[in-house]
Amino acid sequence: MELRRNIYYYHKRDADMLSEMAPLLELAERYGFTIVNDYRKANIIASVGDDGTFLQAVRKTGFRDDCLYLGISTQNNLSMYCDFRINDTSKMIEAMTTTEHIEVRRYPLIEVNVDGKGTFPCLNEFSIRSSIIKTLVIDVFVDQLHLETFRGDGLIVATPTGSTAYNKSVNGSIVDPLLSCMQVSEVASVNTNRYRTLGASFIVGSERTLTLKVVSEGNDHPTMGMDNEALSIRYTDNIQIKISDKKIKTLKLKDNSFWDKVKRTFL
Repeated sequence: MELRRNIYYYHKRDADMLSEMAPLLELAERYGFTIVNDYRKANIIASVGDDGTFLQAVRKTGFRDDCLYLGISTQNNLSMYCDFRINDTSKMIEAMTTTEHIEVRRYPLIEVNVDGKGTFPCLNEFSIRSSIIKTLVIDVFVDQLHLETFRGDGLIVATPTGSTAYNKSVNGSIVDPLLSCMQVSEVASVNTNRYRTLGASFIVGSERTLTLKVVSEGNDHPTMGMDNEALSIRYTDNIQIKISDKKIKTLKLKDNSFWDKVKRTFL
């Protein structure tokens, strides 16, 4: 793989971060990289911060599938999206000067269409939750099949990489990102004779379309989350979710696979 040379750094703009960035900028220039201020001109986009910063970097730069994303942690520990530490320049130099120990990892995205008002990509998850002290009722369809009527606090639809985040906190499964799929998990479901759900997360493949129809019971304004941002649409009725044709490409070291990260983070 030939390493490309136009790099855009996404990071906070406060004084402390600008000071931390100085060695990174000098390192990039020393090894022949061109630092650009317009992400559209970059073929490497480097996020400097934490996993939340990485999600923001991908979202704010338009979920580009024609460039490489790179996560650099400002903490002592690595995370699910950050493969490099800001103070460990040796690994970054290795990535800049050789292709022997690096790989390109491809992460699936989901696309969320809300009432036909637009399609919104997500790298981690889409979530829908009640915004008031009242349960939310949602009819869940897989393709054209009505699977269940959910009543509870909300639902999470996660990508494989997002399976380790909010999804895991509600006992969803961790899914290998080599599988192009999405996982649906419940948040505090109510199971009665009238409302009956699986009571467990379920996984659907890349050819499926998931439809969530919000049942009007005085709770028509749920809170919807796209990764770590709230969606500004207030009223919703029909949500369709599917696997995107696009994938996010990230730069990684060969000895730092998704499952290496899972073990390091949780075990």
